[in-house]
Amino acid sequence: MAKDGQRDARGGGRGRARQARAALSAQVDGGLAELVPDPDRMRGWTLSLDGAPQSYVDLDDPAHLDFAYQRRLGHVIDAAAPPGSPLHVLHLGGGALTLARYVAVTRARSTQQVIEQDEALVQWVRTELPLERGWRKIRIRGGDARAGLGKLPEAWADLVIADVFSGARTPAHLTSAEFLHEVRRVLRPGGLYAANIADGPGGSGGHGGGGQRPLAHLRSQIATAQGAFAHVGLIADPAVLRGRRFGNGVLIAADRELPVGELTRRAAGDPHPGRLEHGAALAGFAAGAVPVTDATARPSPLPPAGVFR
Repeated sequence: MAKDGQRDARGGGRGRARQARAALSAQVDGGLAELVPDPDRMRGWTLSLDGAPQSYVDLDDPAHLDFAYQRRLGHVIDAAAPPGSPLHVLHLGGGALTLARYVAVTRARSTQQVIEQDEALVQWVRTELPLERGWRKIRIRGGDARAGLGKLPEAWADLVIADVFSGARTPAHLTSAEFLHEVRRVLRPGGLYAANIADGPGGSGGHGGGGQRPLAHLRSQIATAQGAFAHVGLIADPAVLRGRRFGNGVLIAADRELPVGELTRRAAGDPHPGRLEHGAALAGFAAGAVPVTDATARPSPLPPAGVFR
């Protein structure tokens, strides 16, 4: 869940006139978790873990997605089926349960499962940022994302969202072709897979280290997805795509045609505009990258020092 920290530009400061709220903190399995109040939104909170921004929640408006990567994953949720149609959604990684809340309010009656390794974090988040009582079809399970994925029946999910970070890095076993084989098994025909991937000009470790070309980890993840799915796309900030800074890319994959037009329009219209790469352009971007296997998998790169300041 390491994020690039891009947030929506907002004006007015409508929350500043209200009484200031104190930040909350708790020691969880993954380190020191903090909930920092948003001065512009009365019930808005940013979750961080050991100083790395993880996610954002507005309890008064769960459909508000504040981080750029969350908005892009929200676009995938919106484009996965006609508006309002319920879906079976699997979330690998929970954090503040931001996207599960988003699905609950935008696609009522959806059935959702969340698998989160850090059970202490989930318990704390549910205490401080409780789910609405009417959201009875969200099941939260503790444990490793890949192990939990393996327990789901075939063709269960319309949408699988992977947003798993241990600290600031995606674990190696969630980057491989064998992992995507399990994702495909769980997806229904026509289902979508979306993943949050962090990389930059020269992250430490992962597939982007060792003096390799910029975004080597991201390119390898695209190549791995292209070997597993018929159609693959990537939404990212143009500066990230050019290797100018560390940030997040949202990978989308399916065996059906992707909703390219809709995703392009939505990403371009964001407060921090993103660009969708697909087809020949994406193939060129990933040219030369080798798909990752369990035998060669490494965690995603460490973010540069100070990137979250």
